[in-house]
Amino acid sequence: AVFNMAAGGGSKDEWVKLNIGGMVFATTKTTLCKDKNSFLHRLCQDDPDLPSLKDENGAYLVDRDPRYFSPILNYLRHGKLILEPNLTIEGLLEEAEFYNISQLIKIAKERMGRYSGLMEGQHKQVYRVLHCQEGELTQMLATLSDGWKMTQLVNIGSQYSYSSDDQSEFLVVVSKEFEETPRSETKPTDKEKVLTEHGLRM
Repeated sequence: AVFNMAAGGGSKDEWVKLNIGGMVFATTKTTLCKDKNSFLHRLCQDDPDLPSLKDENGAYLVDRDPRYFSPILNYLRHGKLILEPNLTIEGLLEEAEFYNISQLIKIAKERMGRYSGLMEGQHKQVYRVLHCQEGELTQMLATLSDGWKMTQLVNIGSQYSYSSDDQSEFLVVVSKEFEETPRSETKPTDKEKVLTEHGLRM
């Protein structure tokens, strides 16, 4: 099958066929020459320093993945990068670098950066409720490290109201941010063990 990816129009000499990995694309020299430093520009200008072969139908032979060539040509046509769901931005970047389309390389790297940032931003907030008496509060808060932070302190009074010696009791809500990782078991640190042993006595 021949895929017509051109913007339309043009003389007969303007049209070019490319056999990309066994799939034939038909487009125009104007489309291919959008980036003056690209492989495609050199190819359609018959650059003597760029050895090129043609198949029996006169299409330039390029041994690359045809699935990514379609969005690359579309980008050269209208300046927008649109990827089908079954294609990856990493694969597109690989092809863009081969064809040396500088602006497309920049766009692909920016998208990869945003995607990487989103992945890094996938964190899980873990909360624990600790129970302690007033005299233990300072010591327990001193053990908060390794990313644990106090988010709420609730005074629940004392167990017995008739004795002036009774200490107030508190519920301390602490939280820590964990990166979302594939299902794997992580062993608690010594500090976390202290927190666990010190609290959760309700």
